[in-house]
Amino acid sequence: MTSPILITGAGQRIGLALAQHYIAQGQSIIITYRTRHAAVDKLEQQGAVCIYADFSTDDGISAFINALKEHTTSLRAIVHNASSWDCEANNPDFAALFDNMMRIHAKTPYLINLMCAELLLNYQQNEKVPADIIHLTDYVVETGSPKHLAYAASKAALDNLTKSFSAKYAPNIKVNSVAPSLIIFNEHDDEQYRAKTLKKSLMGIEPGCQEIINSIDLLLQSHYITGRSLPIDGGRHLK
Repeated sequence: MTSPILITGAGQRIGLALAQHYIAQGQSIIITYRTRHAAVDKLEQQGAVCIYADFSTDDGISAFINALKEHTTSLRAIVHNASSWDCEANNPDFAALFDNMMRIHAKTPYLINLMCAELLLNYQQNEKVPADIIHLTDYVVETGSPKHLAYAASKAALDNLTKSFSAKYAPNIKVNSVAPSLIIFNEHDDEQYRAKTLKKSLMGIEPGCQEIINSIDLLLQSHYITGRSLPIDGGRHLK
């Protein structure tokens, strides 16, 4: 059995697409989910190990790490995809919002990276190639966001952790980020919102999850890229 790739928050959208991609490649995967969508049942039927995880509390993070180590002694990679798109307009408890964003987007990867390094090092020692940690951050790391202040700050913290962990774990574990802007719309996004959002990038398209898959494949296949952030934003920074 190959060393699995851990993908957090893989019950829907980008995480689900990543899980389906690696299953199709014959790669063993472990995913986390908080809500058990029908897609999670299907992934399990296809051979994925699916672990419930509640990253909104420190106890939940710890419980997940313990559960993970019961399933595997090595990991090919960790892809930190779990995320929450909460914002100040929807959550007037600003203190709780800030804590939640930091816990999900920064503290959870921080603790998993520290507590599961041995699993990645076991892969590296067996295969004689680097293991990988990949953080999914966001385009707003560069710009900030007046409508998602806490979210943007937490993703910026995760971007900084990319640099710190890459230095800490080199050369045995490569640590990189993927920083997307629009990838896929939500079903409830109306036509006016979609048109406005598409105009924000030079490419002007909804690129789809394959763009993230391609980026993560690039990082996994490289033996040299570390401490970097790949911008998947369609040239949005030039608009």
